Amino acid sequence: RSFPLAMCLGLLLSQGCAMLQHPPASTETTAQPETTEPPIKQTPAEQGKLPQTGGASWYGPQHQGKRTASGEIFDQGLFTAAHRTLPFGSKIKVTNLANGKSVEVKINDRGPFAEDRIIDVSQAAAKSLEMLPSGKTTVRLELPSDQEK
Repeated sequence: RSFPLAMCLGLLLSQGCAMLQHPPASTETTAQPETTEPPIKQTPAEQGKLPQTGGASWYGPQHQGKRTASGEIFDQGLFTAAHRTLPFGSKIKVTNLANGKSVEVKINDRGPFAEDRIIDVSQAAAKSLEMLPSGKTTVRLELPSDQEK
């Protein structure tokens, strides 16, 4: 009567040993931990060449209070911007080519993700550049005069 029990134990033991000798083909796990915040968009921070000329847009209310790619909390009232490659903390001069208005912004986010744009500025910067009504304009990016080489 103990034979079937011994046989079952033997099979279980051999199966366990077989698992130790032959690990699964893939040990990668696909489960992602749950987070309460959306993932941060990452773009490599490579030094961009300035000056640059191209399209600009602005972002504000829908991002207010959310974390930027640099880790800072976005405040639409500050003079900040998103650029694809300039290092976080870089200060750059943004000039609206339609009216000559300029502001200095700090890069603290990545973007824009639209191909026809080179920078997204905060609402405060957009207001100073007088680009709020249209939402976009053509700008020139350069180092502020106190940082020029």
